[in-house]
Amino acid sequence: MALYPTCLRVNRNPLFVAYATLSTLLTGCALPSADVSTPTATASVPSAWTQPAPTDAPVVDLRNWWKAFNDPVLDALVQEANTSNLDLALSQSRLREARLASGRTAAQYLPSLSANIQTLQDISATDTYFHASIDMVWELGLFGAAQSARQAAQAVAAAAGADTQGVRVSVVADVVRNYLDLRAAQQQLVHLQRMAALDERALSLAEVRVRTHQGSADEVTQARLRIEQVRATQALLQLASANAAQALAVLLGRTSLDPVWHQTPVNHILPALAPFALAQVPADLLRTRPDVHAAEAEVHRAAAALGLARSELYPRITLGGSFLYAYNITRNFRTRSDNAPAIGPIIDIPLFDWGRRRTQVDIRQENLNAALINYRRAVHHGIAETEGALAALSAQQVRVDALTQAATLLGERTTAAQTQARLGLTSEYDTLARQRAQQQSLAELDMALSARALAFVALYKALGGAPLPKSESEDPAHAATLP
Repeated sequence: MALYPTCLRVNRNPLFVAYATLSTLLTGCALPSADVSTPTATASVPSAWTQPAPTDAPVVDLRNWWKAFNDPVLDALVQEANTSNLDLALSQSRLREARLASGRTAAQYLPSLSANIQTLQDISATDTYFHASIDMVWELGLFGAAQSARQAAQAVAAAAGADTQGVRVSVVADVVRNYLDLRAAQQQLVHLQRMAALDERALSLAEVRVRTHQGSADEVTQARLRIEQVRATQALLQLASANAAQALAVLLGRTSLDPVWHQTPVNHILPALAPFALAQVPADLLRTRPDVHAAEAEVHRAAAALGLARSELYPRITLGGSFLYAYNITRNFRTRSDNAPAIGPIIDIPLFDWGRRRTQVDIRQENLNAALINYRRAVHHGIAETEGALAALSAQQVRVDALTQAATLLGERTTAAQTQARLGLTSEYDTLARQRAQQQSLAELDMALSARALAFVALYKALGGAPLPKSESEDPAHAATLP
Protein backbone atom coordinates (compact mmCIF):
# COMPACT_ATOMS: atom_id res chain seq x y z
CA MET A 1 0.00 0.00 0.00
CA ALA A 2 1.45 3.39 -1.01
CA LEU A 3 1.66 6.12 1.64
CA TYR A 4 1.04 9.61 0.26
CA PRO A 5 3.14 12.53 1.51
CA THR A 6 0.12 14.28 3.00
CA CYS A 7 -0.60 11.21 5.10
CA LEU A 8 3.02 11.09 6.25
CA ARG A 9 2.95 14.72 7.33
CA VAL A 10 -0.23 14.30 9.35
CA ASN A 11 0.46 10.94 10.97
CA ARG A 12 3.96 11.33 12.44
CA ASN A 13 3.00 10.04 15.88
CA PRO A 14 4.54 6.53 16.13
CA LEU A 15 1.64 5.30 18.26
CA PHE A 16 -0.86 6.57 15.72
CA VAL A 17 1.07 4.97 12.85
CA ALA A 18 1.09 1.65 14.70
CA TYR A 19 -2.61 1.98 15.36
CA ALA A 20 -3.34 2.79 11.69
CA THR A 21 -1.30 -0.22 10.59
CA LEU A 22 -3.24 -2.44 12.98
CA SER A 23 -6.53 -1.09 11.64
CA THR A 24 -5.44 -1.78 8.06
CA LEU A 25 -4.56 -5.35 8.91
CA LEU A 26 -7.86 -5.89 10.71
CA THR A 27 -9.87 -4.90 7.66
CA GLY A 28 -9.27 -8.41 6.41
CA CYS A 29 -10.87 -9.84 9.53
CA ALA A 30 -14.45 -9.18 8.49
CA LEU A 31 -15.25 -12.84 8.17
CA PRO A 32 -18.63 -13.60 6.63
CA SER A 33 -21.47 -14.83 8.77
CA ALA A 34 -22.90 -18.32 8.53
CA ASP A 35 -23.09 -19.26 4.87
CA VAL A 36 -26.75 -20.22 4.43
CA SER A 37 -28.26 -19.84 0.99
CA THR A 38 -31.95 -19.20 0.48
CA PRO A 39 -33.72 -22.43 1.51
CA THR A 40 -35.56 -24.29 -1.19
CA ALA A 41 -37.84 -27.30 -1.14
CA THR A 42 -37.82 -28.07 -4.83
CA ALA A 43 -36.94 -31.72 -4.33
CA SER A 44 -39.85 -32.29 -1.92
CA VAL A 45 -42.46 -30.33 -3.88
CA PRO A 46 -44.51 -32.38 -6.35
CA SER A 47 -44.72 -31.20 -9.91
CA ALA A 48 -48.54 -31.32 -9.97
CA TRP A 49 -51.50 -31.61 -7.64
CA THR A 50 -52.77 -35.05 -6.75
CA GLN A 51 -56.35 -33.78 -6.53
CA PRO A 52 -58.08 -32.78 -9.77
CA ALA A 53 -57.75 -29.08 -10.53
CA PRO A 54 -60.22 -27.10 -12.68
CA THR A 55 -59.12 -26.62 -16.30
CA ASP A 56 -60.54 -25.50 -19.65
CA ALA A 57 -61.75 -22.14 -18.34
CA PRO A 58 -60.38 -18.63 -17.81
CA VAL A 59 -57.54 -18.47 -15.31
CA VAL A 60 -58.34 -16.60 -12.10
CA ASP A 61 -55.91 -13.85 -11.11
CA LEU A 62 -54.42 -14.78 -7.75
CA ARG A 63 -54.37 -11.12 -6.70
CA ASN A 64 -58.05 -10.52 -7.58
CA TRP A 65 -59.55 -13.99 -7.21
CA TRP A 66 -62.81 -12.80 -5.59
CA LYS A 67 -63.76 -11.08 -8.86
CA ALA A 68 -64.65 -14.54 -10.18
CA PHE A 69 -68.01 -13.98 -8.44
CA ASN A 70 -68.66 -10.89 -10.60
CA ASP A 71 -70.32 -9.08 -7.68
CA PRO A 72 -69.72 -5.30 -7.49
CA VAL A 73 -70.82 -5.18 -3.85
CA LEU A 74 -68.25 -7.82 -2.93
CA ASP A 75 -65.54 -6.00 -4.89
CA ALA A 76 -66.26 -2.80 -2.96
CA LEU A 77 -66.17 -4.63 0.38
CA VAL A 78 -62.77 -6.16 -0.34
CA GLN A 79 -61.38 -2.82 -1.43
CA GLU A 80 -62.67 -1.14 1.73
CA ALA A 81 -61.25 -3.89 3.93
CA ASN A 82 -57.80 -3.42 2.41
CA THR A 83 -57.82 0.21 3.49
CA SER A 84 -59.87 0.15 6.72
CA ASN A 85 -59.27 -3.19 8.44
CA LEU A 86 -57.75 -2.58 11.87
CA ASP A 87 -55.80 -5.85 12.04
CA LEU A 88 -54.16 -4.98 8.74
CA ALA A 89 -53.42 -1.44 9.91
CA LEU A 90 -51.84 -2.81 13.10
CA SER A 91 -49.71 -5.24 11.11
CA GLN A 92 -48.57 -2.47 8.76
CA SER A 93 -47.59 -0.35 11.75
CA ARG A 94 -45.49 -3.19 13.10
CA LEU A 95 -43.90 -3.60 9.68
CA ARG A 96 -42.88 0.05 9.64
CA GLU A 97 -41.50 -0.36 13.14
CA ALA A 98 -39.42 -3.36 12.04
CA ARG A 99 -38.00 -1.41 9.10
CA LEU A 100 -37.07 1.51 11.31
CA ALA A 101 -35.34 -0.87 13.69
CA SER A 102 -33.50 -2.41 10.75
CA GLY A 103 -32.12 0.99 9.77
CA ARG A 104 -31.03 1.64 13.33
CA THR A 105 -29.11 -1.64 13.37
CA ALA A 106 -27.18 -0.59 10.28
CA ALA A 107 -26.08 2.57 12.09
CA GLN A 108 -24.76 0.56 15.03
CA TYR A 109 -21.47 -0.12 13.25
CA LEU A 110 -20.91 3.42 11.99
CA PRO A 111 -18.77 6.03 13.76
CA SER A 112 -20.64 8.07 16.35
CA LEU A 113 -19.67 11.54 17.57
CA SER A 114 -20.74 13.25 20.77
CA ALA A 115 -19.97 16.60 22.36
CA ASN A 116 -19.86 17.46 26.03
CA ILE A 117 -19.60 20.80 27.86
CA GLN A 118 -19.25 21.10 31.63
CA THR A 119 -17.67 23.10 34.45
CA LEU A 120 -15.85 21.46 37.34
CA GLN A 121 -13.49 22.18 40.21
CA ASP A 122 -10.22 20.61 41.16
CA ILE A 123 -9.82 18.49 44.27
CA SER A 124 -8.74 21.42 46.43
CA ALA A 125 -11.76 23.45 45.26
CA THR A 126 -9.54 26.40 44.44
CA ASP A 127 -9.84 26.55 40.66
CA THR A 128 -12.87 26.18 38.38
CA TYR A 129 -12.42 24.78 34.89
CA PHE A 130 -14.47 24.88 31.71
CA HIS A 131 -14.25 21.62 29.72
CA ALA A 132 -15.48 21.10 26.14
CA SER A 133 -14.86 17.72 24.52
CA ILE A 134 -15.61 15.88 21.30
CA ASP A 135 -15.65 12.08 21.56
CA MET A 136 -15.71 9.47 18.80
CA VAL A 137 -16.55 5.76 19.10
CA TRP A 138 -16.54 3.32 16.21
CA GLU A 139 -17.28 -0.34 16.75
CA LEU A 140 -15.79 -2.04 13.69
CA GLY A 141 -17.99 -5.13 13.73
CA LEU A 142 -15.21 -7.38 12.49
CA PHE A 143 -15.30 -11.15 12.02
CA GLY A 144 -18.79 -10.98 10.49
CA ALA A 145 -20.49 -9.17 13.38
CA ALA A 146 -21.67 -6.18 11.34
CA GLN A 147 -22.80 -8.30 8.39
CA SER A 148 -24.69 -10.69 10.67
CA ALA A 149 -26.39 -7.84 12.52
CA ARG A 150 -27.58 -6.32 9.25
CA GLN A 151 -28.81 -9.70 8.03
CA ALA A 152 -30.70 -10.28 11.29
CA ALA A 153 -32.40 -6.89 11.07
CA GLN A 154 -33.35 -7.47 7.44
CA ALA A 155 -34.75 -10.89 8.33
CA VAL A 156 -36.91 -9.41 11.08
CA ALA A 157 -38.24 -6.82 8.63
CA ALA A 158 -38.88 -9.54 6.04
CA ALA A 159 -40.78 -11.61 8.60
CA ALA A 160 -42.90 -8.57 9.48
CA GLY A 161 -43.64 -8.07 5.78
CA ALA A 162 -44.69 -11.71 5.44
CA ASP A 163 -46.92 -11.41 8.51
CA THR A 164 -48.56 -8.33 7.02
CA GLN A 165 -49.27 -10.14 3.78
CA GLY A 166 -50.61 -13.08 5.79
CA VAL A 167 -53.05 -10.75 7.54
CA ARG A 168 -54.05 -9.34 4.16
CA VAL A 169 -54.73 -12.85 2.82
CA SER A 170 -56.86 -13.72 5.86
CA VAL A 171 -58.78 -10.44 5.77
CA VAL A 172 -59.70 -10.82 2.09
CA ALA A 173 -60.76 -14.44 2.57
CA ASP A 174 -62.81 -13.60 5.67
CA VAL A 175 -64.58 -10.74 3.91
CA VAL A 176 -65.54 -12.98 0.99
CA ARG A 177 -66.53 -15.86 3.27
CA ASN A 178 -68.77 -13.74 5.50
CA TYR A 179 -70.34 -12.04 2.50
CA LEU A 180 -71.13 -15.45 1.01
CA ASP A 181 -72.54 -16.62 4.35
CA LEU A 182 -74.74 -13.52 4.46
CA ARG A 183 -76.05 -14.05 0.94
CA ALA A 184 -76.49 -17.80 1.49
CA ALA A 185 -78.59 -17.17 4.60
CA GLN A 186 -80.70 -14.64 2.71
CA GLN A 187 -81.15 -17.11 -0.14
CA GLN A 188 -82.29 -19.83 2.25
CA LEU A 189 -84.73 -17.41 3.87
CA VAL A 190 -86.31 -16.84 0.46
CA HIS A 191 -86.73 -20.60 0.01
CA LEU A 192 -88.24 -20.90 3.49
CA GLN A 193 -90.70 -18.10 2.76
CA ARG A 194 -91.86 -19.98 -0.33
CA MET A 195 -92.12 -23.23 1.60
CA ALA A 196 -93.99 -21.45 4.39
CA ALA A 197 -96.52 -20.16 1.83
CA LEU A 198 -96.99 -23.70 0.50
CA ASP A 199 -97.38 -25.04 4.05
CA GLU A 200 -99.97 -22.38 4.90
CA ARG A 201 -101.92 -23.31 1.78
CA ALA A 202 -101.60 -27.01 2.65
CA LEU A 203 -102.89 -26.33 6.18
CA SER A 204 -105.87 -24.45 4.80
CA LEU A 205 -106.71 -27.27 2.37
CA ALA A 206 -106.16 -29.92 5.06
CA GLU A 207 -108.67 -28.21 7.33
CA VAL A 208 -111.16 -28.14 4.46
CA ARG A 209 -110.53 -31.83 3.82
CA VAL A 210 -111.20 -32.63 7.47
CA ARG A 211 -114.44 -30.64 7.48
CA THR A 212 -115.59 -32.39 4.30
CA HIS A 213 -114.50 -35.77 5.64
CA GLN A 214 -111.98 -36.21 2.79
CA GLY A 215 -108.87 -36.21 5.00
CA SER A 216 -107.73 -37.03 8.50
CA ALA A 217 -106.78 -34.77 11.39
CA ASP A 218 -103.22 -36.03 11.04
CA GLU A 219 -102.91 -34.07 7.79
CA VAL A 220 -103.66 -30.87 9.72
CA THR A 221 -101.14 -31.81 12.38
CA GLN A 222 -98.46 -32.53 9.79
CA ALA A 223 -99.09 -29.19 8.06
CA ARG A 224 -98.81 -27.29 11.35
CA LEU A 225 -95.65 -29.23 12.23
CA ARG A 226 -94.01 -28.20 8.95
CA ILE A 227 -94.97 -24.56 9.57
CA GLU A 228 -93.35 -24.56 13.01
CA GLN A 229 -90.24 -26.29 11.67
CA VAL A 230 -89.89 -23.61 9.02
CA ARG A 231 -90.24 -20.89 11.67
CA ALA A 232 -87.50 -22.49 13.76
CA THR A 233 -85.18 -22.72 10.77
CA GLN A 234 -85.92 -19.12 9.84
CA ALA A 235 -84.79 -17.99 13.29
CA LEU A 236 -81.46 -19.79 12.87
CA LEU A 237 -80.92 -18.31 9.42
CA GLN A 238 -81.73 -14.81 10.65
CA LEU A 239 -79.15 -15.28 13.38
CA ALA A 240 -76.59 -16.52 10.83
CA SER A 241 -77.33 -13.52 8.63
CA ALA A 242 -76.90 -11.11 11.55
CA ASN A 243 -73.63 -12.75 12.62
CA ALA A 244 -72.22 -12.59 9.09
CA ALA A 245 -73.18 -8.92 8.76
CA GLN A 246 -71.61 -8.10 12.12
CA ALA A 247 -68.42 -9.94 11.16
CA LEU A 248 -68.29 -7.92 7.94
CA ALA A 249 -68.60 -4.69 9.90
CA VAL A 250 -65.67 -5.68 12.12
CA LEU A 251 -63.55 -6.62 9.11
CA LEU A 252 -64.27 -3.24 7.54
CA GLY A 253 -63.45 -1.33 10.71
CA ARG A 254 -67.05 -0.19 11.15
CA THR A 255 -69.18 0.05 14.26
CA SER A 256 -72.53 -0.13 12.45
CA LEU A 257 -74.00 -2.32 9.74
CA ASP A 258 -74.65 -1.19 6.19
CA PRO A 259 -78.38 -1.38 5.31
CA VAL A 260 -77.42 -2.34 1.76
CA TRP A 261 -76.22 -5.72 3.02
CA HIS A 262 -79.78 -6.69 3.96
CA GLN A 263 -81.28 -5.61 0.66
CA THR A 264 -82.22 -8.52 -1.57
CA PRO A 265 -80.45 -8.31 -4.97
CA VAL A 266 -82.66 -7.97 -8.02
CA ASN A 267 -81.47 -11.20 -9.61
CA HIS A 268 -79.93 -14.16 -7.83
CA ILE A 269 -79.08 -13.49 -4.18
CA LEU A 270 -76.15 -15.90 -3.95
CA PRO A 271 -73.19 -14.73 -6.10
CA ALA A 272 -72.59 -17.15 -8.94
CA LEU A 273 -69.07 -18.51 -9.25
CA ALA A 274 -67.89 -18.29 -12.85
CA PRO A 275 -66.02 -21.26 -14.37
CA PHE A 276 -62.32 -20.97 -13.69
CA ALA A 277 -59.02 -22.75 -14.23
CA LEU A 278 -56.21 -23.16 -11.71
CA ALA A 279 -52.86 -22.10 -13.15
CA GLN A 280 -50.80 -22.49 -9.97
CA VAL A 281 -48.66 -25.58 -9.31
CA PRO A 282 -47.24 -26.72 -5.95
CA ALA A 283 -43.92 -24.95 -6.55
CA ASP A 284 -45.77 -21.61 -6.76
CA LEU A 285 -46.56 -21.86 -3.05
CA LEU A 286 -42.92 -20.97 -2.33
CA ARG A 287 -43.53 -17.45 -3.63
CA THR A 288 -47.23 -16.92 -2.86
CA ARG A 289 -47.81 -18.18 0.70
CA PRO A 290 -46.89 -15.66 3.41
CA ASP A 291 -46.15 -18.36 5.99
CA VAL A 292 -43.50 -19.82 3.69
CA HIS A 293 -41.92 -16.37 3.34
CA ALA A 294 -42.04 -15.95 7.12
CA ALA A 295 -40.33 -19.31 7.61
CA GLU A 296 -37.69 -18.35 5.06
CA ALA A 297 -37.05 -15.07 6.89
CA GLU A 298 -36.67 -17.02 10.13
CA VAL A 299 -33.96 -19.14 8.49
CA HIS A 300 -32.07 -15.98 7.56
CA ARG A 301 -32.50 -14.60 11.07
CA ALA A 302 -31.21 -17.84 12.61
CA ALA A 303 -28.24 -17.82 10.22
CA ALA A 304 -27.46 -14.25 11.24
CA ALA A 305 -27.68 -15.18 14.93
CA LEU A 306 -25.21 -17.99 14.27
CA GLY A 307 -22.88 -15.53 12.56
CA LEU A 308 -23.06 -13.19 15.56
CA ALA A 309 -22.31 -16.06 17.93
CA ARG A 310 -19.28 -17.04 15.86
CA SER A 311 -18.02 -13.46 15.84
CA GLU A 312 -18.02 -13.53 19.65
CA LEU A 313 -15.24 -16.13 19.47
CA TYR A 314 -12.88 -13.46 18.12
CA PRO A 315 -11.63 -10.18 19.59
CA ARG A 316 -14.04 -7.27 19.65
CA ILE A 317 -12.33 -4.10 18.47
CA THR A 318 -13.63 -0.58 18.96
CA LEU A 319 -11.89 2.62 17.88
CA GLY A 320 -12.12 5.51 20.30
CA GLY A 321 -10.98 9.10 20.09
CA SER A 322 -11.37 12.25 22.14
CA PHE A 323 -10.33 15.90 21.99
CA LEU A 324 -10.59 18.01 25.15
CA TYR A 325 -10.46 21.80 25.44
CA ALA A 326 -9.83 22.96 29.03
CA TYR A 327 -9.89 26.54 30.32
CA ASN A 328 -9.12 27.69 33.86
CA ILE A 329 -11.90 30.15 34.64
CA THR A 330 -10.48 31.14 38.01
CA ARG A 331 -7.01 32.02 36.73
CA ASN A 332 -8.26 33.05 33.25
CA PHE A 333 -5.93 30.96 31.11
CA ARG A 334 -6.11 27.87 28.89
CA THR A 335 -4.52 24.76 30.31
CA ARG A 336 -2.05 22.88 28.16
CA SER A 337 -1.71 19.52 29.86
CA ASP A 338 -5.33 18.45 29.30
CA ASN A 339 -5.69 19.61 25.70
CA ALA A 340 -3.90 16.74 23.96
CA PRO A 341 -6.08 14.59 21.66
CA ALA A 342 -6.40 10.90 22.51
CA ILE A 343 -7.13 8.10 20.05
CA GLY A 344 -6.68 4.38 20.11
CA PRO A 345 -8.31 0.96 19.88
CA ILE A 346 -10.27 -0.82 22.59
CA ILE A 347 -9.69 -4.56 22.19
CA ASP A 348 -11.82 -7.09 24.05
CA ILE A 349 -10.15 -10.51 23.69
CA PRO A 350 -12.04 -13.61 24.87
CA LEU A 351 -9.63 -15.77 26.83
CA PHE A 352 -11.49 -18.19 29.08
CA ASP A 353 -15.24 -18.31 29.76
CA TRP A 354 -15.84 -21.99 30.60
CA GLY A 355 -17.06 -22.67 27.05
CA ARG A 356 -19.93 -20.17 27.18
CA ARG A 357 -19.25 -18.68 23.73
CA ARG A 358 -18.72 -22.06 22.10
CA THR A 359 -21.93 -23.37 23.66
CA GLN A 360 -23.76 -20.33 22.31
CA VAL A 361 -22.51 -21.17 18.82
CA ASP A 362 -23.85 -24.72 19.20
CA ILE A 363 -27.20 -23.38 20.40
CA ARG A 364 -27.49 -21.04 17.42
CA GLN A 365 -26.59 -23.89 15.08
CA GLU A 366 -29.47 -25.94 16.47
CA ASN A 367 -31.76 -22.94 16.10
CA LEU A 368 -30.77 -22.74 12.45
CA ASN A 369 -31.44 -26.46 11.98
CA ALA A 370 -34.86 -26.01 13.56
CA ALA A 371 -35.61 -23.05 11.29
CA LEU A 372 -34.76 -25.13 8.21
CA ILE A 373 -37.06 -27.90 9.44
CA ASN A 374 -39.80 -25.36 10.10
CA TYR A 375 -39.39 -24.04 6.55
CA ARG A 376 -39.93 -27.49 5.08
CA ARG A 377 -42.88 -28.01 7.40
CA ALA A 378 -44.45 -24.74 6.20
CA VAL A 379 -44.11 -25.86 2.59
CA HIS A 380 -45.62 -29.28 3.33
CA HIS A 381 -48.45 -27.70 5.30
CA GLY A 382 -49.21 -25.36 2.42
CA ILE A 383 -49.33 -28.23 -0.05
CA ALA A 384 -51.60 -30.26 2.24
CA GLU A 385 -53.94 -27.32 2.80
CA THR A 386 -54.21 -26.67 -0.93
CA GLU A 387 -54.78 -30.34 -1.70
CA GLY A 388 -57.55 -30.42 0.91
CA ALA A 389 -59.19 -27.36 -0.61
CA LEU A 390 -59.01 -28.91 -4.08
CA ALA A 391 -60.59 -32.12 -2.76
CA ALA A 392 -63.39 -30.14 -1.11
CA LEU A 393 -63.97 -28.14 -4.28
CA SER A 394 -64.15 -31.30 -6.37
CA ALA A 395 -66.56 -32.98 -3.95
CA GLN A 396 -68.82 -29.94 -3.81
CA GLN A 397 -68.85 -29.77 -7.61
CA VAL A 398 -70.04 -33.38 -7.76
CA ARG A 399 -72.71 -32.54 -5.19
CA VAL A 400 -73.83 -29.50 -7.19
CA ASP A 401 -74.09 -31.56 -10.37
CA ALA A 402 -76.14 -34.26 -8.63
CA LEU A 403 -78.50 -31.80 -6.95
CA THR A 404 -78.92 -29.93 -10.24
CA GLN A 405 -80.13 -33.13 -11.86
CA ALA A 406 -82.40 -33.85 -8.90
CA ALA A 407 -83.90 -30.36 -9.03
CA THR A 408 -84.52 -30.75 -12.76
CA LEU A 409 -86.31 -34.07 -12.25
CA LEU A 410 -88.42 -32.69 -9.41
CA GLY A 411 -89.28 -29.67 -11.54
CA GLU A 412 -90.52 -31.92 -14.34
CA ARG A 413 -92.46 -33.96 -11.80
CA THR A 414 -94.08 -30.84 -10.35
CA THR A 415 -94.98 -29.52 -13.79
CA ALA A 416 -96.68 -32.81 -14.63
CA ALA A 417 -98.66 -32.72 -11.37
CA GLN A 418 -99.80 -29.16 -12.01
CA THR A 419 -100.93 -30.15 -15.50
CA GLN A 420 -102.95 -33.03 -14.03
CA ALA A 421 -104.51 -30.65 -11.51
CA ARG A 422 -105.60 -28.27 -14.27
CA LEU A 423 -107.16 -31.21 -16.10
CA GLY A 424 -108.98 -32.26 -12.97
CA LEU A 425 -107.09 -35.53 -12.70
CA THR A 426 -105.72 -34.69 -9.25
CA SER A 427 -106.33 -32.15 -6.50
CA GLU A 428 -104.38 -29.01 -5.61
CA TYR A 429 -103.62 -30.54 -2.22
CA ASP A 430 -101.79 -33.43 -3.87
CA THR A 431 -99.62 -31.07 -5.95
CA LEU A 432 -98.51 -29.03 -2.93
CA ALA A 433 -96.32 -31.85 -1.64
CA ARG A 434 -94.50 -32.04 -4.96
CA GLN A 435 -94.07 -28.27 -5.09
CA ARG A 436 -92.62 -28.30 -1.59
CA ALA A 437 -90.24 -31.13 -2.50
CA GLN A 438 -89.09 -29.14 -5.50
CA GLN A 439 -88.54 -26.05 -3.34
CA GLN A 440 -86.62 -28.13 -0.81
CA SER A 441 -84.44 -29.47 -3.62
CA LEU A 442 -83.71 -25.95 -4.85
CA ALA A 443 -82.75 -24.95 -1.30
CA GLU A 444 -80.35 -27.89 -1.08
CA LEU A 445 -78.89 -26.96 -4.45
CA ASP A 446 -78.22 -23.40 -3.27
CA MET A 447 -76.62 -24.78 -0.12
CA ALA A 448 -74.33 -26.89 -2.30
CA LEU A 449 -73.51 -23.87 -4.46
CA SER A 450 -72.66 -21.93 -1.31
CA ALA A 451 -70.44 -24.77 -0.07
CA ARG A 452 -68.66 -24.87 -3.43
CA ALA A 453 -68.10 -21.11 -3.26
CA LEU A 454 -66.64 -21.45 0.24
CA ALA A 455 -64.36 -24.23 -1.02
CA PHE A 456 -63.20 -21.82 -3.73
CA VAL A 457 -62.43 -19.24 -1.03
CA ALA A 458 -60.48 -21.83 0.98
CA LEU A 459 -58.51 -22.80 -2.13
CA TYR A 460 -57.31 -19.30 -2.91
CA LYS A 461 -56.62 -18.58 0.73
CA ALA A 462 -54.43 -21.69 0.77
CA LEU A 463 -52.68 -20.40 -2.35
CA GLY A 464 -51.95 -17.09 -0.61
CA GLY A 465 -54.21 -15.06 -2.86
CA ALA A 466 -54.51 -11.38 -1.95
CA PRO A 467 -53.79 -7.96 -3.43
CA LEU A 468 -50.15 -7.03 -3.68
CA PRO A 469 -48.85 -4.34 -1.32
CA LYS A 470 -48.95 -0.77 -2.59
CA SER A 471 -45.17 -0.60 -2.81
CA GLU A 472 -42.67 -3.24 -3.83
CA SER A 473 -40.87 -2.84 -0.51
CA GLU A 474 -43.94 -4.18 1.30
CA ASP A 475 -43.98 -7.32 -0.83
CA PRO A 476 -42.91 -10.23 1.41
CA ALA A 477 -41.46 -12.06 -1.56
CA HIS A 478 -39.30 -9.03 -2.30
CA ALA A 479 -38.45 -8.37 1.33
CA ALA A 480 -37.54 -11.98 2.01
CA THR A 481 -34.82 -11.94 -0.62
CA LEU A 482 -32.01 -10.73 1.55
CA PRO A 483 -28.79 -9.39 0.04
